[in-house]
Amino acid sequence: MHTTLAAARLPEHETTYRRLREMVLFGVLAPGQKVTIQGIARALGAGMTPVREAIRRLTAEGALELHENRRVSVPRLTLAQLDELAFARQMLEPKLARMALDRMPADGIEALAAIDRQLDAAIEEGDVHGYLACNHRFHFALYEAAEAPILLSLTQSLWLRFGPSLRVVIESGGAIGPDRHRDALAALRAGDGEALAAAIEADVVQGLGRVRGEIGAD
Repeated sequence: MHTTLAAARLPEHETTYRRLREMVLFGVLAPGQKVTIQGIARALGAGMTPVREAIRRLTAEGALELHENRRVSVPRLTLAQLDELAFARQMLEPKLARMALDRMPADGIEALAAIDRQLDAAIEEGDVHGYLACNHRFHFALYEAAEAPILLSLTQSLWLRFGPSLRVVIESGGAIGPDRHRDALAALRAGDGEALAAAIEADVVQGLGRVRGEIGAD
């Protein structure tokens, strides 16, 4: 209720930015897919001025690329960029997870488990949007519990660049691999910070490996 009211009070340019950011993060725009600025405005039901401002911000954040023909796209990652993202994520995300352990609210673990069940359902259904959205929600529900705003902001920036490429987990088929989220939940319930950090690092490495394999195959 309070979240809905707060969102309603946001100026249009901020609402438009957040909605376009979600389109990037959650797979509405696939890496390399070019769309027109007018098309984005229609999809969002927003004016051209706030859409241009949202595109400007997301371009500055590395999440969108503006082309000369007034089209934009989510950039395709290079292997060199992926290596940089891998280094940064493996440093930050296990640390956030470890910090979150002692600060997780009483109902936080079961809330994470509920998100993970939704994630499993999205995988079973081949739902790219559902998978990307639930995977993001799982990680950031955990990381936000760390109460480390600087590390969280850095991690959000990394996910904005990397997250869209995780669609290959659904699209490329094959076995996804061990369920590292389940390992993370078990570590949370056991109060084992080292096991939690290890599970999150393994999850990061697993996702990066799938994306790296797809980039290398291009």
